[in-house]
Amino acid sequence: MIHLSLPAALSALLAGIGVYGVLARRNAVLVLIGVELILNAANLLLVTAGSRPGAPLSAGPVLTLFVITIAAAEITVALAIILVMFRRTGHIDLTAVPELTDDEPDDAGDGYGTDADDTGDASDTDDASDTDDAEDPRADDRDDHPHDATREPAGAGEGVA
Repeated sequence: MIHLSLPAALSALLAGIGVYGVLARRNAVLVLIGVELILNAANLLLVTAGSRPGAPLSAGPVLTLFVITIAAAEITVALAIILVMFRRTGHIDLTAVPELTDDEPDDAGDGYGTDADDTGDASDTDDASDTDDAEDPRADDRDDHPHDATREPAGAGEGVA
Protein backbone atom coordinates (compact mmCIF):
# COMPACT_ATOMS: atom_id res chain seq x y z
CA MET A 1 0.00 0.00 0.00
CA ILE A 2 1.19 3.49 -0.84
CA HIS A 3 1.96 5.93 1.90
CA LEU A 4 -0.38 8.96 2.13
CA SER A 5 2.47 11.47 2.04
CA LEU A 6 3.33 10.74 -1.60
CA PRO A 7 -0.07 11.74 -3.05
CA ALA A 8 -0.12 14.74 -0.70
CA ALA A 9 3.31 15.84 -1.99
CA LEU A 10 2.15 15.39 -5.59
CA SER A 11 -0.98 17.39 -4.80
CA ALA A 12 1.14 20.17 -3.31
CA LEU A 13 3.34 20.17 -6.42
CA LEU A 14 0.28 20.36 -8.70
CA ALA A 15 -1.22 23.17 -6.63
CA GLY A 16 2.07 25.10 -6.67
CA ILE A 17 2.39 24.81 -10.46
CA GLY A 18 -1.26 25.85 -10.80
CA VAL A 19 -0.81 28.92 -8.59
CA TYR A 20 2.26 29.89 -10.60
CA GLY A 21 0.25 29.48 -13.81
CA VAL A 22 -2.54 31.69 -12.50
CA LEU A 23 -0.31 34.44 -11.12
CA ALA A 24 2.53 34.58 -13.65
CA ARG A 25 0.85 34.04 -17.00
CA ARG A 26 -0.78 36.65 -19.25
CA ASN A 27 -2.43 34.22 -21.65
CA ALA A 28 -6.00 33.42 -20.60
CA VAL A 29 -5.79 29.78 -21.70
CA LEU A 30 -2.68 29.21 -19.59
CA VAL A 31 -4.43 30.80 -16.61
CA LEU A 32 -7.30 28.35 -17.10
CA ILE A 33 -4.82 25.47 -17.21
CA GLY A 34 -3.43 26.73 -13.88
CA VAL A 35 -6.92 26.77 -12.38
CA GLU A 36 -7.51 23.23 -13.61
CA LEU A 37 -4.23 22.11 -12.03
CA ILE A 38 -5.36 23.56 -8.70
CA LEU A 39 -8.70 21.76 -8.97
CA ASN A 40 -6.94 18.49 -9.85
CA ALA A 41 -4.69 18.91 -6.81
CA ALA A 42 -7.82 19.22 -4.68
CA ASN A 43 -9.29 16.12 -6.36
CA LEU A 44 -6.12 14.15 -5.64
CA LEU A 45 -6.28 15.15 -1.97
CA LEU A 46 -9.97 14.21 -1.75
CA VAL A 47 -9.38 10.78 -3.28
CA THR A 48 -6.33 10.22 -1.07
CA ALA A 49 -8.25 11.17 2.06
CA GLY A 50 -11.20 8.99 1.08
CA SER A 51 -9.08 5.93 0.32
CA ARG A 52 -7.24 5.68 3.61
CA PRO A 53 -7.96 2.59 5.66
CA GLY A 54 -10.84 2.96 8.06
CA ALA A 55 -12.53 5.86 6.21
CA PRO A 56 -16.20 5.33 7.10
CA LEU A 57 -18.11 7.17 4.36
CA SER A 58 -15.84 7.41 1.30
CA ALA A 59 -16.76 11.04 0.94
CA GLY A 60 -13.54 11.89 -0.93
CA PRO A 61 -14.42 10.17 -4.23
CA VAL A 62 -17.98 11.51 -4.10
CA LEU A 63 -16.77 15.08 -3.57
CA THR A 64 -14.29 14.56 -6.40
CA LEU A 65 -17.20 13.97 -8.77
CA PHE A 66 -18.72 17.29 -7.70
CA VAL A 67 -15.41 19.09 -8.23
CA ILE A 68 -15.07 17.56 -11.71
CA THR A 69 -18.60 18.69 -12.59
CA ILE A 70 -17.95 22.22 -11.36
CA ALA A 71 -14.61 22.31 -13.21
CA ALA A 72 -16.32 21.26 -16.45
CA ALA A 73 -18.91 24.02 -16.10
CA GLU A 74 -16.21 26.56 -15.20
CA ILE A 75 -14.05 25.70 -18.19
CA THR A 76 -17.04 25.90 -20.54
CA VAL A 77 -18.01 29.38 -19.40
CA ALA A 78 -14.39 30.57 -19.29
CA LEU A 79 -13.62 29.32 -22.80
CA ALA A 80 -16.76 31.02 -24.11
CA ILE A 81 -15.63 34.30 -22.53
CA ILE A 82 -12.13 33.88 -23.95
CA LEU A 83 -13.55 33.19 -27.42
CA VAL A 84 -15.64 36.38 -27.28
CA MET A 85 -12.63 38.31 -26.00
CA PHE A 86 -10.48 37.01 -28.88
CA ARG A 87 -13.13 37.85 -31.47
CA ARG A 88 -13.50 41.35 -30.04
CA THR A 89 -9.87 42.30 -29.42
CA GLY A 90 -7.81 39.86 -31.50
CA HIS A 91 -5.77 38.63 -28.52
CA ILE A 92 -6.24 36.86 -25.20
CA ASP A 93 -3.68 38.83 -23.18
CA LEU A 94 -5.16 39.39 -19.73
CA THR A 95 -2.88 42.31 -18.85
CA ALA A 96 -3.95 44.41 -21.84
CA VAL A 97 -6.25 47.31 -21.05
CA PRO A 98 -9.77 46.39 -22.18
CA GLU A 99 -11.52 48.66 -24.65
CA LEU A 100 -14.90 49.44 -23.15
CA THR A 101 -16.37 51.35 -26.09
CA ASP A 102 -18.70 49.79 -28.58
CA ASP A 103 -17.12 49.28 -32.00
CA GLU A 104 -20.43 49.08 -33.82
CA PRO A 105 -22.16 52.22 -35.15
CA ASP A 106 -25.26 53.46 -33.37
CA ASP A 107 -28.71 52.35 -34.54
CA ALA A 108 -29.98 55.75 -35.67
CA GLY A 109 -27.21 56.29 -38.23
CA ASP A 110 -27.33 60.05 -37.67
CA GLY A 111 -23.56 60.56 -37.50
CA TYR A 112 -23.37 60.93 -33.72
CA GLY A 113 -21.45 57.71 -33.10
CA THR A 114 -18.47 57.35 -30.82
CA ASP A 115 -15.80 58.44 -33.30
CA ALA A 116 -12.32 59.23 -32.06
CA ASP A 117 -12.15 62.44 -34.14
CA ASP A 118 -15.45 63.82 -32.73
CA THR A 119 -14.22 66.03 -29.91
CA GLY A 120 -17.48 67.88 -29.30
CA ASP A 121 -15.88 71.31 -29.55
CA ALA A 122 -17.63 74.48 -30.71
CA SER A 123 -16.59 74.04 -34.36
CA ASP A 124 -19.09 71.20 -34.75
CA THR A 125 -22.13 73.29 -33.75
CA ASP A 126 -24.21 75.58 -35.93
CA ASP A 127 -23.40 79.31 -35.72
CA ALA A 128 -27.10 80.22 -35.46
CA SER A 129 -27.50 78.14 -32.30
CA ASP A 130 -24.68 80.01 -30.52
CA THR A 131 -26.92 83.03 -29.95
CA ASP A 132 -29.63 80.82 -28.47
CA ASP A 133 -27.12 79.27 -26.06
CA ALA A 134 -26.66 82.56 -24.18
CA GLU A 135 -30.37 82.73 -23.33
CA ASP A 136 -30.85 79.09 -22.41
CA PRO A 137 -29.53 78.12 -18.93
CA ARG A 138 -29.24 74.49 -20.08
CA ALA A 139 -26.80 75.35 -22.90
CA ASP A 140 -23.94 73.51 -21.20
CA ASP A 141 -25.99 70.31 -21.08
CA ARG A 142 -26.52 70.20 -24.84
CA ASP A 143 -23.08 68.73 -25.50
CA ASP A 144 -23.97 65.81 -23.22
CA HIS A 145 -26.94 64.84 -25.40
CA PRO A 146 -25.70 63.80 -28.86
CA HIS A 147 -29.21 63.56 -30.35
CA ASP A 148 -29.99 67.23 -29.71
CA ALA A 149 -31.60 68.88 -32.74
CA THR A 150 -29.39 72.00 -32.51
CA ARG A 151 -26.17 70.13 -33.40
CA GLU A 152 -25.18 69.02 -36.85
CA PRO A 153 -23.48 65.69 -37.43
CA ALA A 154 -19.70 65.72 -37.31
CA GLY A 155 -18.33 66.86 -40.64
CA ALA A 156 -21.67 68.12 -41.99
CA GLY A 157 -20.57 71.77 -42.25
CA GLU A 158 -17.16 71.02 -43.73
CA GLY A 159 -16.52 71.48 -47.42
CA VAL A 160 -14.53 69.19 -49.67
CA ALA A 161 -10.99 70.48 -50.17
